[in-house]
Amino acid sequence: MAEPPLQQQEYLDVLTKSGEKTGVSKPRGDVHRDGDYHRAVHVWIFAESTQELLLQKRAHCKDSWPGLWDISSAGHISAGDSSLITAQRELHEELGVVLPKDAFELIFIFLEECVINDGKFINNEYSDVYLVTTLDPIPLEAFTLQDTEVSEVKYLSYEEYRSRLAQEDAEYVPYDVNKQYGLLFDIIRRRRYKENTEARSLALQKQLQRYASVSLTAELTGLTDADKEALVLLIKAAKIMDEIFYLQVWYSNPVLREWLKEHADVSQLDRLKWMYYLINKSPWSCLDENEAFLTTADSAIKLLPEATKPITGWKGLEYKAAFPMLKPPGANFYPPDMDKMEFKLWKGSLKADQQQDAISFFSVIKRHSQVNWDSFLYNNIFDGTNDSAGSSHDLYIIPYSQEYHSFLTRASELLHKAGDLVRSPSSLKRLLHSKADAFLSNDYYDSDIAWMELDSELDVTIGPYETYEDALFGFKATFEAFIGVRDKKATAQLKLFGDNLQVFWNKTFLWMMHTNQRISLLLQFVLFSLFIMQGM
Repeated sequence: MAEPPLQQQEYLDVLTKSGEKTGVSKPRGDVHRDGDYHRAVHVWIFAESTQELLLQKRAHCKDSWPGLWDISSAGHISAGDSSLITAQRELHEELGVVLPKDAFELIFIFLEECVINDGKFINNEYSDVYLVTTLDPIPLEAFTLQDTEVSEVKYLSYEEYRSRLAQEDAEYVPYDVNKQYGLLFDIIRRRRYKENTEARSLALQKQLQRYASVSLTAELTGLTDADKEALVLLIKAAKIMDEIFYLQVWYSNPVLREWLKEHADVSQLDRLKWMYYLINKSPWSCLDENEAFLTTADSAIKLLPEATKPITGWKGLEYKAAFPMLKPPGANFYPPDMDKMEFKLWKGSLKADQQQDAISFFSVIKRHSQVNWDSFLYNNIFDGTNDSAGSSHDLYIIPYSQEYHSFLTRASELLHKAGDLVRSPSSLKRLLHSKADAFLSNDYYDSDIAWMELDSELDVTIGPYETYEDALFGFKATFEAFIGVRDKKATAQLKLFGDNLQVFWNKTFLWMMHTNQRISLLLQFVLFSLFIMQGM
């Protein structure tokens, strides 16, 4: 009789006390024996309709807290693995629940420092705490329990669970609700569901009142019929830039937008949510240091019929598309759980030309492991391997032309059609065709030169330019569009200022006189009436 295969030993990354990677990995048992700091994930499933948390009873064979009620799902982050993939994998392995990344909201990082089992088990653990919000409780018979980890599951109201922890109930793994882990209950109770509708409406009204509505008009009499036809196509292309921008901000942002739009007429509060979202183009308020004015509780409901094993009479798991309360500094340009150190180490392993691609304005960074997991999610295929051609790193580069191919193909076709319509000046025709080509080649040099040389009644700025959304590094550009018509009267009025710019400079910046800085005589000021602005 053949012997069963030996179980592969799990290694964990060793951290400093402050949570930084040391570059050393050790076997899991040694980490707990020596009290090394390491990483883990906690995943909570919360049923919104009943305000209940899912708890699992730990298997009696566990080396810590056997037979006690604990987090919905949890596990160590193995050496080299990412936090989000670990959260997805643990939920699948322990409970048989398969969910995409937009179901997981990172709510806080929890540091646990404790010693149990007569000093034989030292747990110094940084845990990323995720919250999965389902519309209703998942039927208990829909779970597939991993018997070596979980003996049973149950739902319990979050208030009752908090009470049990506060009373130090011996049947529950202890967490101090008066310290950091109290954030879980604070987020559910205070930040999501306890603020009344009237108070929220009033707060949104005050935020909206800081803005004034302005109608944009442009004089089109100077345009030829061909220019006007081209303008219609350019407006369509500009709106595609807006679609890309929403996706660049956060991966669940487009579905949130559609949900808010669809439900804007349900109530006054829903209308206010939609109006303020349209201004910010995200759930984070620009004028309030990106503080969230929405929560995942306000987000779209998505149905995933095959998230668990099928149950007769149950249509499947419905969850809220998640977004974090703190605006992610890397937006949707990088994996949500990637930090600067991981990027730096990966970039240093690349060849020189690949390093330039990694920090390019026109590329996004992805994970091989996330692609593998998505293949498993949608095709039930997951080999657990890293497709990075022998590299020990999980990250890889995708150019914008590939990442946003479906959008940019449509935009490119529209710009080519617009370029074919315009007869003069040639600089506008060149810009439109070169920008259309750049969308598909990812090489924007020629189109940028054409943009600087543009001399036309129509002003067209379209493509990836600003890097403000990439607060992590400032590398990645967001798509935008500004379409305007030359305002000859305003341009003539500004000519006096342009003609005397050197005098103005000298009198204004006296402290710089010693530099003898000269203003280029080639500078020209041209004013345009803005017709449409998209993205940013």
